[in-house]
Amino acid sequence: MIPTYDLPTERPDGRPRGPRRAAATFAALGILTISLAAAVPAAAAAAEPTPAPPISAPAGAHTLGQADVDAWLDGLLPAALETAGIAGGVVTVVDDGEIVTTRGYGYADTGTTGGEAVPVDAERTLFRPGSVSKLFTATAAMQLVESGDVDLDTDIAAYLDFDVPRSFDGPVTLRHLLTHTAGFEERLAGLIGAGDTSPVLRDELAEEPPEQVYEPGTVPAYSNYGNSLVGYIVERVSGVPFEEYVERDILTPAGMTSSTFAQPLPDALRDRISQGYATSADAPGPFEIVGTPPAGALTASAPDMARFMLAQLGEPGTGSILEPRTLDLMHAPALDESLLGNLAAASRMTLGFFDESRNGHRIIGHGGDTNYFHSHLQLYPEERTGVFVSLNSTGSSTLATLELRDAVLHGFTDRYFPADAAPVPSTVDEGTATEHAAIAEGSYVAARGMQSTFLASLEAFSATQITAREDGRLLITPGPLSDSPALYEEVEPWVWREVDGQRTITMRVAGDRVEAIGIEGAFTMLPAQPERTPGVALPVLGVSALILLVAAVAWPVGAIVRRVRHRSLPEGARGLSRILTKVAGVCAVLALGGWTATLLTVMGLEDVSEFSLRQLQVVQAIGVLGIVPAVLQVVGAVRHRHGWRRILGTVLVVLALAGIAWFAIEFRLLAPSVSY
Repeated sequence: MIPTYDLPTERPDGRPRGPRRAAATFAALGILTISLAAAVPAAAAAAEPTPAPPISAPAGAHTLGQADVDAWLDGLLPAALETAGIAGGVVTVVDDGEIVTTRGYGYADTGTTGGEAVPVDAERTLFRPGSVSKLFTATAAMQLVESGDVDLDTDIAAYLDFDVPRSFDGPVTLRHLLTHTAGFEERLAGLIGAGDTSPVLRDELAEEPPEQVYEPGTVPAYSNYGNSLVGYIVERVSGVPFEEYVERDILTPAGMTSSTFAQPLPDALRDRISQGYATSADAPGPFEIVGTPPAGALTASAPDMARFMLAQLGEPGTGSILEPRTLDLMHAPALDESLLGNLAAASRMTLGFFDESRNGHRIIGHGGDTNYFHSHLQLYPEERTGVFVSLNSTGSSTLATLELRDAVLHGFTDRYFPADAAPVPSTVDEGTATEHAAIAEGSYVAARGMQSTFLASLEAFSATQITAREDGRLLITPGPLSDSPALYEEVEPWVWREVDGQRTITMRVAGDRVEAIGIEGAFTMLPAQPERTPGVALPVLGVSALILLVAAVAWPVGAIVRRVRHRSLPEGARGLSRILTKVAGVCAVLALGGWTATLLTVMGLEDVSEFSLRQLQVVQAIGVLGIVPAVLQVVGAVRHRHGWRRILGTVLVVLALAGIAWFAIEFRLLAPSVSY
């Protein structure tokens, strides 16, 4: 469901390794936030990009035929799977109207829970392609466009039976939904779960929808919700449940007899599904139920995915799902500079596909990730070629599957479609590049995020720093879709290309201010609000938490000392304000610990109950309200001349409570809605 591009980043807003670390103490988190706040600016200024060596074979002249592809894959994947801690995977390649090869590697069941290990059967084993499912949803929508039942540029209100959130006057269209520019913030609740109940699509979309935070058509921001709306439009207009429509009008015509959007799986397919793993050494996870099926519920075999690629390429005799003119429309960039501005100068979304061109060849594709399965599909429309890869484990490192998929996909391009010309040199002089780099310097956050709820707090931990070099190049930390720094040079006005790479980014600028940075199709970075950057938010949070932790220890120690010295505790208003301040301080720290555990749980795609979130808000609110008695403590200490140490201590507690209160309000921890 969460696409390839989300890894740190993509996993940019999104997805720590799992909720197992939620039990870490908040004292450690406080120290960590202080360290991070100091380290981020230093790293941005000093770090040099050190890309890892690719897991790939050298480029050269090779014939795209079964013998060569099989030999290349056999030399690459077995060792790579073992190194990455991935149990198994499958690759299929099509070319010139034929399936070139379908290869399976590793295990569909490792036998870790008993029984014998079961190897991946390239022809029979089923995988979960995650967000690659969106291509089927887009195809279904384009069928209705082709038939005239829907229009790409009509407001979707004409097709829905409930209202979607609107913050802007302009229409929301099918074109916006298919290009991830409808302006919706992301939503994670119910995205992936377990069990044996099929979700009701309308309920998932109509109940507590995400807010619209960008003007439609202007800010690409990947949206599972938006794509699922497309699926519901297909359901409403066709009068057939989405899963049934796809089976009738896409899977059956394409000859995909081993594929389904049904959840749980039909009996005929249930014993063919690969297990899904965190790593190859772990026990398998449960069958994942995708809460909004159009965005990622597909289960399919590799040969079926090959048939889908052939149908998308419009090959004769491979299952007609769209007319050639509709395929051309679907595969072409769908938005221009009239809405995107200079973001249109680099790769743009088609009506469902990402532009993933490489070596001068046009490539369109889509990646997809569930908790356990990680996949990618690419088409070369001009060369009539397609590649699909799917893995059944996340692997032993955060980027393991991304690196392995890149090894297959980039390695395939470099091997069979190498660049036939050197990159076009820069047309920007050094003076202009230096001026533009200075304007671009700053902190940025992903447009794909959750701005209206407590998940806005992730912004404080996920900023990207852009540093201008003296030669006009940009050091981006971390690099786009990466976890290490990357160096970019300006090749056209406001268009940068990765040094010794092929990725490009574009900037939309108003005057001397960057409005947005386009990373890749549906992913954009926006300037961070200065007070929300890690260099500000993390020190405030960390220092405040540390002060309250020290105070929490000091309060009982002080009480013991006073008893030893036979000094009575204050009575009346002063005693009450002291007690309330202590309660508030403890609550503020407990709330931050609770939010930390909650964020780790949610980003591990596990649901948190509304009751738990409301409890956290109550505890957090007590910490905020505690500022009042804490201020009374300061006033009393000054009035009764308790000495500078006592006064300083009470002032620090007020500042700490105020710091955490600011963080809670600024990052929506106390927002009325806890929908996420």
